[in-house]
Amino acid sequence: MTVRKRSKRSRARGSWTHGGGHKKKRRGAGSRGGRGRGGFGKRGQHMMPTAQTQGEVLGKQGFIRHGQRKKIKKINLDDLKRLIEEGKVKGGEVIDLGALGYNKLLGSGKINLKLQVKVDYVSKKAEEKIKTAGGEILKSEEAKGEKE
Repeated sequence: MTVRKRSKRSRARGSWTHGGGHKKKRRGAGSRGGRGRGGFGKRGQHMMPTAQTQGEVLGKQGFIRHGQRKKIKKINLDDLKRLIEEGKVKGGEVIDLGALGYNKLLGSGKINLKLQVKVDYVSKKAEEKIKTAGGEILKSEEAKGEKE
């Protein structure tokens, strides 16, 4: 048989403070020091960051629409090497990471294979490591269109 537990909300009915202590305690924003950047008043400016006193605005501004934000799925060099060793990717041909579902190559790990990798985005470290191993990076059409 299930035991039904009464909600806390219903227990607080009939009391002035609903479990918040004295009636003056949880009044408004004053109990938490103000709303937003409250407290940076006349005598509080010595606590204000210097960037704000010079006119710069702190925090994030604006927004990015969800449809415009690109989802970047990344893969490291050691993960790519493991895929080649397992036989999921052929090392002699051009490796298209876009077809595998990745659009950025990162440089974590060691690689000694001569690879031709086709990808949208590459970190500087990954590009260096592939070029020192004798391979090359081929930019895909999407990445070429963005650079122009």
